[in-house]
Amino acid sequence: MKKTKLWHVSSAPSDDLIDKKTTKGKLKIPLNIIHIQPAGYPLRFQEEKDIEVDTDNPRLFEAYAREQWAGFQVNEGDFLFDQFMVPDYAFEVKNCEPKKGGVIGTQTKIILDSKSKKTSYMHQEIPKVAFDEIIGHQQAKEKCKIIKNYLKDPERFSEWRPRSVLFYGAPGTGKTMTARALASETNSEIFAISSTELIGIHVGDASRRISNLFKEAKAQAPCIIFLDELDAIGLDRSYQNIRGDVSEVVTALLQQMDGITENKGVVTIGSTNAPKLLDRAIRSRFEDEIEFLLPTLEDRIKILEMYIDKLPLQIEVNIRKLAVDTEGFSGRALKEKLLKSALHQALVKSEDRITSKQIYETLALIKKESTHETLRRIFS
Repeated sequence: MKKTKLWHVSSAPSDDLIDKKTTKGKLKIPLNIIHIQPAGYPLRFQEEKDIEVDTDNPRLFEAYAREQWAGFQVNEGDFLFDQFMVPDYAFEVKNCEPKKGGVIGTQTKIILDSKSKKTSYMHQEIPKVAFDEIIGHQQAKEKCKIIKNYLKDPERFSEWRPRSVLFYGAPGTGKTMTARALASETNSEIFAISSTELIGIHVGDASRRISNLFKEAKAQAPCIIFLDELDAIGLDRSYQNIRGDVSEVVTALLQQMDGITENKGVVTIGSTNAPKLLDRAIRSRFEDEIEFLLPTLEDRIKILEMYIDKLPLQIEVNIRKLAVDTEGFSGRALKEKLLKSALHQALVKSEDRITSKQIYETLALIKKESTHETLRRIFS
């Protein structure tokens, strides 16, 4: 790599002092534009953490960079080192004009192409779901009607708007599906996020991420913020020693939910499998709680009928008997663990149908694994 000529900032020459030729006859051409991006430290010590470099004010960063590096002669691929804010932190010159390089002057435009893009929580394309596709959960559906009405007409509710609700129940019972249905049937955006995504690396990261999340949500209102696995960050203090980063998430989340600024048209839905383990401060912020129960026998029959109708292979099984034999299964377990596993088994064997034998062999394996997992939790 070509050595970078170093200047002390106070003695760095301005454009009008930069000669077109040096005494050796080599050109010293002022640069028009350089694009740089963070490259990190040349050496890392074990206790050092990565630094995310970004700027909210590109013009201010440009002035700062020119002041520090004026007079430096650089080519593409060279490195420039910060000596003021983050000593010895490196920036790589990705490209420049002219291409053959030149000297950074007072007119050089310096553009930071940051690797650390601001986190956007804008929803991804999530498959639409109708409430008719959610089998059972009549009480949950009734309670969700008020949220549906609000998202369709936020102006109507004024100060009586529903702000937050807690979905709780066993895994796979339809909590996420119900949130998606609410968004689908009201043409609302949904920000579906695993709560652990809100934990940052550095102090202040969590607060910034949560602030950005609610800011984006308000800009897209009416919308839903769906915080999955809420217990991952909101366990009661008696169950864990709260780490600083987790505590920061909880504090920032409580501030947003307390409504310091009005989140008009935004409904926050928290989801957890273990509501009793939640910190009381977090749980108390949710205005209502909706329980999602495991499907009843009749629900399991309907769930099996619905998914069996979608299978790419014919299936030979007594659905009512299978529903009886799968007591305690959630809707997701019926689909993902039972039917999908049996389907894959048939496809691997190049069979044109799923037999009852394959279904019950899969069911026996699931129950065996479930028993082993229960024993492991008891004795571990």
